[in-house]
Amino acid sequence: MQYRTFGKLDWKSSALGFGCMRLPTTDPQDRTTIDEDLATQMVRYAIDHGVNYIDTAYPYHNGESERFVGRVLQDGYREKVRLATKLPVWAVDAEDAVGRILNEQLEKLQTDHIDFYLFHALSRLRWETVEQFNLLAWAEKALADGRICHLGFSFHDNYDAFKIIVDATDLWSFCQIQYNFMDIENQAGTKGLRYAASKGLAVVIMEPILGGRLVNPPQPVQDIWGSAPVQRKPADWALQWLWNQPEVSVVLSGMSTMQHVTENVESASNSGVGTLTVEELAVVDRVRAKYEELCPIPCTKCEYCLPCTVDLKIPELFDILNRAAMYNKFAEAREHYARLSDAEKANACIQCRVCEEKCPQSIPISEWMLVVHDVLGAGKAFDACVLP
Repeated sequence: MQYRTFGKLDWKSSALGFGCMRLPTTDPQDRTTIDEDLATQMVRYAIDHGVNYIDTAYPYHNGESERFVGRVLQDGYREKVRLATKLPVWAVDAEDAVGRILNEQLEKLQTDHIDFYLFHALSRLRWETVEQFNLLAWAEKALADGRICHLGFSFHDNYDAFKIIVDATDLWSFCQIQYNFMDIENQAGTKGLRYAASKGLAVVIMEPILGGRLVNPPQPVQDIWGSAPVQRKPADWALQWLWNQPEVSVVLSGMSTMQHVTENVESASNSGVGTLTVEELAVVDRVRAKYEELCPIPCTKCEYCLPCTVDLKIPELFDILNRAAMYNKFAEAREHYARLSDAEKANACIQCRVCEEKCPQSIPISEWMLVVHDVLGAGKAFDACVLP
């Protein structure tokens, strides 16, 4: 296992961290049914092979992940790792709620302290909750009494919101961002990674392979990987690209099979800053460009089209279809779309075309809305559609 600098702390994290969000289950339809025997083998194998960062959260596996982690870290394993979990900021509705939640987490995790405690999934809107209920003042007391050792946050919003949160307090020791070779400009992006590191924060990476979307690429992308001077599996390419960057402290993987664990441990053992050649980095750039070429709607998410006359979230609808086409994940996209209300679906578009007058990319939005619903709502094959 390779170990990496963790911000300003006098401690090094393993290159690979174990994310306990996608543990194996005995019932695929019930996230609470963690396969205890298999999951225990997986987590302890990882720790036995050098992983020293274990990440969970209050809502993972519908609340059962923390309980499982508390059990799996018995028999001396708790002393071998640093443990991270997260406060569900959305569940805080009073100043005394946060203390109750932390005490519940400590009990579930069977520990008297959390090494790394995160405000979960912060955005500009959720930051208002942090301010409303004085959560930073509460965290300072929890740091002082030892129930938490280091404070951080996980993040899902844009760079401007990220910078505001990073700069808001000196209490932060670390942050957690979604980052991979396709998300260099999405959310915090490369700019956010480097800004946080410049402020002395350790940066924990989540979604390194985009929730599995980068594992089985379409043939045009696979052909590019096949032309590389060094042959790796797509997941290994994604991980090595991250570990190549000095600002990355630890990369979390939400592993759900023993094969994931063994392969990722081996990958981490072969990692290092600056280990990819210029030629190899150029291959990753070509892969990114090919994925983007497969993106059908040239939407930049500028949101100039908003507000929509009927309050549709146009960029989000386009993003669902774009990602389905880019990563050949139409079934997953249709499941996502099915969870939207009728008022949120693309066929609610009234074809007023007001948005098209404001779109700097001159996208025929109203026509694309018909395609979005045909593919995601009616199940029509994308390649059978007449595209605008």
